Amino acid sequence: MNVLLISGLGPEFPNTSLTAGSAFEALRAPDAHREGTPGDALDLSALRVPVDGRHVPVLRPRAAAHRIRAVSSVRLQHTERDDASAAAPHLTTFTVSAILEAAGVDHELYPTEGIWNGGHPEPAGPFDVVLLSTTFIWDHATMARAIRWIEDRYPSATLVLGGQYSNLKFQQILAAHPFVRHVVRGDAEVALPRLLDALRRGEPTGDIPNLVWRDGDTGRIRLTEVRYADLEALPSPAPGGRYPVIPYESMRGCPFSCKYCSFPAASPKWRYKSAEKIAADFARYRDEHGAQYVKALDSTFTVPPTRLRALLPLLADAGLAWEAYTRANSLKDRSVVGALEEAHCRALAIGFESMNDTTLGHMRKQVKAQANRTAFELLSESSIHHWISFIVGYPGETPELFADTRDFLVNEYAGHFALYVFMLNDETMPVWQDAERFQLAVFDAEGDADEWSHVGMDSATARRLQRETLRDVRWKNDRAIQRTWQHEYELPLLPGRSTAENARVEKLVDRLGMAGADFPDPVEVADRQAGLLAELATHGVTATAAVG
Repeated sequence: MNVLLISGLGPEFPNTSLTAGSAFEALRAPDAHREGTPGDALDLSALRVPVDGRHVPVLRPRAAAHRIRAVSSVRLQHTERDDASAAAPHLTTFTVSAILEAAGVDHELYPTEGIWNGGHPEPAGPFDVVLLSTTFIWDHATMARAIRWIEDRYPSATLVLGGQYSNLKFQQILAAHPFVRHVVRGDAEVALPRLLDALRRGEPTGDIPNLVWRDGDTGRIRLTEVRYADLEALPSPAPGGRYPVIPYESMRGCPFSCKYCSFPAASPKWRYKSAEKIAADFARYRDEHGAQYVKALDSTFTVPPTRLRALLPLLADAGLAWEAYTRANSLKDRSVVGALEEAHCRALAIGFESMNDTTLGHMRKQVKAQANRTAFELLSESSIHHWISFIVGYPGETPELFADTRDFLVNEYAGHFALYVFMLNDETMPVWQDAERFQLAVFDAEGDADEWSHVGMDSATARRLQRETLRDVRWKNDRAIQRTWQHEYELPLLPGRSTAENARVEKLVDRLGMAGADFPDPVEVADRQAGLLAELATHGVTATAAVG
């Protein structure tokens, strides 16, 4: 049986509205940039820095950019973040390939990025079965695009879907796309090897758990029982060869029920590996595969607290650097953060979402604003890099409630952060249970749900508050750095320099590039850019072309 696995990231939709009219927009598409805007006089590609005796561009486009559309902090929980470490193998591909290899199924791999962007040689086929991961697909249009691409190239193949999106939307997908024959819902370890064996033998699939399919005779959609894999008993995936960075999954499901997140609906039962298994996996990756860094991509790596307390001393002994996602209230005091440092934790990502308790209550976040503040203060005093996300416009939030988040970002926050406008493009989000309470209305329900309103504000107001807040943070807070344009370029901007120096240069470049969009007066723009270029020069960054 010839099997093709298609897995990877979703299509790139950078939020260009946040850099409209800036020098970053000109750098991205110079021919399309409007003539006469203040940012036109500045060419960011002219910025150079000495590295090993050569003057290299400060803004170096990524060879394989990890740019995906981030519509809320939940979406970030399903992505591989940008950081200073080397790129890790894609977690979904890594996991499904391991399942196939353990079952003795030979297969070819093709990245989903090839569907969206081309640039990857297409497998010739023919294939008996095509497996498509939908983990980084988030709307009907993207799903349809992927299915059409496969059907056009491999029309005789049996198409099998799996992953987050198809776990949630299997009925709609099967109803709309006759070419899709099966959907594996839940744990693929339970279903996929048996399904492929049944297809190879031409046998019925009705007794295979975790499966949805269209009956060939009646056309009816049928489901089998759901069974869960024993994560403790299953061998954790391992790469075929040596990799400096390895992704990791220590749990499935989520113990929390935040109303903006549909993640638990796709995997309702929360299960997690023991501290001992995790530590043994890390040591195996280090010893057998040359790993130097692990990216734990769970919804939150730091729960339950009993596991965390047992795990950190074991990871301290393993000596392997790692990063993870956490919740703010897992970081209660300096002793916890100190134990994380001793365990070689290098970075943590947290969804604060809001600094207002009323809004956090609407979200059912189960975290108070004070817990967010405590986590921020503890991490700021530590060696652990932090990346925090916030949301504006959650149903029920008013501009007055959002002011607490805005003031925190402008006046107190330090480090990297993102501020997203809330979106309502997933009907499985628990927030829809509050539709009447918050008078939710979506004006393009079949599309991306960009336009909405509720009792607190509408989407236009949320976008205005986002832009105004980001502008104020950019120019009034020297220590906070918002991630927008950075996803397109290699980081750190200054190879071999300290974290602190890179943070300062990144802040200066952000201001330099956005000055033309943020200020209407060309004289003020020129004065600000001149001052920024003078400070950049103190870090060895110079412009090789005239700016004026």
